[in-house]
Amino acid sequence: MTDDALVIFTPSGKRGRFALGTPVLTAARQLGVDLDSVCGGRGICSKCQITPGYGEFPKHGVTVAEDALSDWNAVEDRYKRIRGLIDGRRLGCQAKVMGDVVIDVPPESQVHKQVIRKSATERVMVMDPATRAVYVEVEEPDMHEPTGDFERLARALTAQWQVGEVEADLSVLRKLQPVLRKGEWKVTVVLHKGNHDSATRVLDVFPGFHEGPLLGLAVDLGSTTIAAHLCDLSDGKVLASSGLMNPQIRFGEDLMSRVSYAMMNPGGDVEMTRAVREAINALAQSIADEAKVDAASIYEMVIVCNPVMHHLFLGVDPVELGQAPFALATSGSLSLDAREVDLSNLNRNARIYVLPCIAGHVGADCAAVALSEEPNKSKDMVLIVDVGTNAEILLGNEVRVLACSSPTGPAFEGAQISSGQRAAPGAIERVEIDPVTKEPRFRVIGSELWSDDPGFAAATAVTGVTGICGSGIIEAVAEMRLAGLVDAGGLIGGPDQTGTARCEATGRTHSYLLYDGSAEGGPRISVTQGDIRAIQLAKSALYAGARLLMDEMQVDVVDRVTLAGAFGAHISPKHAMVLGMIPDVPLDKVTSAGNAAGTGARIALCNVAARDQIEATVHQIHKVETAIEPRFQEHFVNANAIPHAVDPFPNLNSIVTLPDVSFNTKGSGDDGGRRRRRG
Repeated sequence: MTDDALVIFTPSGKRGRFALGTPVLTAARQLGVDLDSVCGGRGICSKCQITPGYGEFPKHGVTVAEDALSDWNAVEDRYKRIRGLIDGRRLGCQAKVMGDVVIDVPPESQVHKQVIRKSATERVMVMDPATRAVYVEVEEPDMHEPTGDFERLARALTAQWQVGEVEADLSVLRKLQPVLRKGEWKVTVVLHKGNHDSATRVLDVFPGFHEGPLLGLAVDLGSTTIAAHLCDLSDGKVLASSGLMNPQIRFGEDLMSRVSYAMMNPGGDVEMTRAVREAINALAQSIADEAKVDAASIYEMVIVCNPVMHHLFLGVDPVELGQAPFALATSGSLSLDAREVDLSNLNRNARIYVLPCIAGHVGADCAAVALSEEPNKSKDMVLIVDVGTNAEILLGNEVRVLACSSPTGPAFEGAQISSGQRAAPGAIERVEIDPVTKEPRFRVIGSELWSDDPGFAAATAVTGVTGICGSGIIEAVAEMRLAGLVDAGGLIGGPDQTGTARCEATGRTHSYLLYDGSAEGGPRISVTQGDIRAIQLAKSALYAGARLLMDEMQVDVVDRVTLAGAFGAHISPKHAMVLGMIPDVPLDKVTSAGNAAGTGARIALCNVAARDQIEATVHQIHKVETAIEPRFQEHFVNANAIPHAVDPFPNLNSIVTLPDVSFNTKGSGDDGGRRRRRG
């Protein structure tokens, strides 16, 4: 039996071995994990709440036993009795490491709160929502014509608003009679009729003329983040946008890890379903609070997500999605009551619309991107890339549209990176390296100043420089390639080869020192050889997926590239192309679509006809399965080089000159130093 244990923190991905009996808070501090504590670990402030995960975690290579943490103690018991503690949570200052454990740090326990970069994009929409409010005058009851109040309401709706068949939940019937009488037989009725509904539903009823808000929620449920836009259903205006980390990340950073967790842990799928529904509930309440409205005014929600998230949100075991032929339980759109999926922080009669999936690994989020960007109406050949933990890629024009999914992993989100973190104040997000001096400068989230600007230290005094997020690591690697610090194979040179002491020996490889805050008690932030490899694997998967679609379409070039998602707004086209993330096109032909999946969800929320449109479109999109396509591996290997081993990238070469350097001293340059990785 060993006297130490492996502790893995999510969402940061940081890990280390600690002596048995080490408090979780101590382990977090030693690893630089963002876990809050105001009281100094005395169990008073409750800021250090954590959520341990138990069972099999194949992604991390650990099995977490039920006794991985010390027993619940009197301090935690007292805190829960007096102030409340969410079931499953522990206090990091009280829980001690007793075995290998995976620990999630929830957003509210993080000092540097996450920045969810999925804000709403301005969009002109034709308003025709499924949910609307109408004012009607209802006939009073008559003993000579004995009909129920609801039947007379339905008759009034038909006569005054040409509404056909009407139905209502029991909760509406319970309040109908007092509301009718209070309004003196004049009422405002909230109606809902989806694109497949045979009858119109009465969701709510108010006495007299009621001008209260009629709201809808567009939700982009991603593997890593959940983003939501609260919309006024009268004009489509976005009242508030907010987001949070997907709590399922503690079960696995990528989709297949979560499928594996469900496979290896009985009830694991139920556990993940509960976690994501609780998160959406909390997000609905927080976004309503932010907009200063009552969450009960949210009468409808449209949700888009990848297939694994789709199944876990619905409470469907995703195990079939983990093996060929990657069968979905259903690929069609769904209309549900909020109560069916335990969403209690909306109106009790709220309706949920889930966009259709395209195929087993290409989900409703990709359908939403297609609805937003309309590649099927494009005259030229457009490549649309929605980058995340799992990248969805669309290629096509008005003749034909193809789609695929590519497993990029979480490196683009800042995970699996030595100094990586999620996007939060203090995280490095922009990087430039002088090609002559090899000296870096950078910007962090929360400040517009560069690190070599005189006021930088004062501007970042509160946040500090804490790590590097996804956009930062991408720019750092691309800048290292441009500055001759990294060769085409992805190998970092030593100080004698690069001419800078910032390239430091790390075992048998080298790393590049980006920032040294150790003199002030801050972190040393370096780009390591392992970081380069993680980015190479991610970008190779992305490029190989795009290249596979181009093969299928029988084209060698595309006319334009659209970057969707958080990366679209925060990655420069030049750096993306230097890395070889996207095919070579003129830089002015690379544009950002912002959160296209979220925009698609908003379109479906605000226009019921758009639902018919996307349901028809998904049947016209041809899915290419990367998992079983032999050419994918060939493209993947070629794409490991920076930017590429075979493809010439003429547009890129016309604007930058990539240094012709090679740091591989153990064979041909094609090896890229991979044999040295064991060091």
